[in-house]
Amino acid sequence: MTRILVIDDDRAILNFMKVFLLQTGQFEVEILQDSTRAFEILSRDQHDILLLDMDMPEVSGMDVLRFLKNESIDIFTAVLTGVEDIDLAIAAMKLGISDYLLKPVDEEKLLSVLKAGSEFQVRAKRETRGEEAFSLAGLKYPEAFQDILTCDHEMLHIFHHVEKFAETDNSVLIWGESGSGKELIARAIHVISKRRDNNFIAVNAGAFADDLFTSEFFGHDRGSFTGAVQDKKGFLEEANGGTLFLDEIGELSLPIQVKLLRVLQEEEFYRLGSTRNVKMNVRIIAATNKNLFDEIHRGNFRKDLFFRLNINAIHLPALRERREDIQFLAEHFLKEYTEKYGKSIERISTPVMKLMRNYSFPGNVRELMNLINSAIVVESGKELRKTSLPCYFLEQSRSQPDSLVNGQRLLSLQEVEKEHIRKVLEHTSHNKTLSAKILGISRVSLISRVKKYELEK
Repeated sequence: MTRILVIDDDRAILNFMKVFLLQTGQFEVEILQDSTRAFEILSRDQHDILLLDMDMPEVSGMDVLRFLKNESIDIFTAVLTGVEDIDLAIAAMKLGISDYLLKPVDEEKLLSVLKAGSEFQVRAKRETRGEEAFSLAGLKYPEAFQDILTCDHEMLHIFHHVEKFAETDNSVLIWGESGSGKELIARAIHVISKRRDNNFIAVNAGAFADDLFTSEFFGHDRGSFTGAVQDKKGFLEEANGGTLFLDEIGELSLPIQVKLLRVLQEEEFYRLGSTRNVKMNVRIIAATNKNLFDEIHRGNFRKDLFFRLNINAIHLPALRERREDIQFLAEHFLKEYTEKYGKSIERISTPVMKLMRNYSFPGNVRELMNLINSAIVVESGKELRKTSLPCYFLEQSRSQPDSLVNGQRLLSLQEVEKEHIRKVLEHTSHNKTLSAKILGISRVSLISRVKKYELEK
């Protein structure tokens, strides 16, 4: 049976958790009200899942998460938090929690999280014993990922999580830079899900002005505005029974965010010009290349919408963070485009491959694909040479080698100082007096640097 440890200073919550979970007959449950004993108990490594309250005296939830990270204790962790605890939720995510539950805890959501945790631990134990490797062969639905080319271990790890999320009907928020494959992951989720036989509608949310987005999203009736000569279904109706993928969700204006949140909460909407409500049965997958935590603090993104969309989260690494994939993908694109253009280019030269390995690829996989495509059109020999590469790539590459080590950019002294101060401020929850003491500088000097580096919370 799955072994669960619940740590919370609220006896009522502990009692509820223990009774509810034991009644399912699926779990062994241990509860802990005195969080000062958490380190001792967790060190024994006797539990599969940790349900952790964030707001506790003496030893807080953040203290426990830091302990788990520092001691490399691998336990599926879900935190318990209130909707208003946005800063704690953000900090907890950075420390690698697997999920979070909003208080008061929804029983169905709780069981869903625990199921995911149980399956995660079973898979981890099999891998430890060598019974199952992280490869496409170890996936239940390898065909769903056939368009995502990778040999990176972290990406394969993400695929296993995607499978688990796909089997639920939860909203999913995919984080990643432009060109990192967010839509491909969204399509994989749809293909695996029970909605696979219905529509997958992909929409770039940032491409529409407010008025146009409302019409396109909800649809309109004939005569509702000038030019509306016939009824038109919106994205929601087109995706009914299926999946609606909203890319660049961070670009939505606040008024549109309000409308989207209302639809998600009420599961119905009205076409423009209509008084008839339309019931919605749509799974929402959203994606962003923005840091929504920063956007929430700036007042540009609603935190209630964030919590509604971010039930399950997937973070896609940038191409520069999975260097092994650069050569793997470059050789794949070489083969694909030589066949497409009828060329006989057999390989990529060593100097070109070295340049690509050391390049940061701000456009990620999409940029690498376009780079190879462009070079193949120009190349006339048997080998892809530097002379065939786009000028922008060669110019940027010339400025990078001296500042790269193993493909990683070296930081300037100012960048190192800024990053270190930022980490200390986060560690002290922006207590400037304590931060200055840790840094060994005066409080006045710290305030000056905070303003210089724009590190104000």
